[in-house]
Amino acid sequence: MSDNPPARRRLTRSRRYKIIAGVCGGLAEYFEMDPTVVRVAYVLISIVSAAFPGILAYIILMFVMPPPELQPS
Repeated sequence: MSDNPPARRRLTRSRRYKIIAGVCGGLAEYFEMDPTVVRVAYVLISIVSAAFPGILAYIILMFVMPPPELQPS
């Protein structure tokens, strides 16, 4: 048995799957999904909701979600 508790995941922007600010990539990493699926879902939801709420939500998440932690070399 291991005495180490499992590492706690944090919702952060993605450095690996970043296109604009890494918000959709960060959500995909957190929920262990394909980033393309998250991006397509985001675009479809934004179009259905007249685009403005989706753009506003992305901008808010861009500032609220912390940047990814640096990986030790």
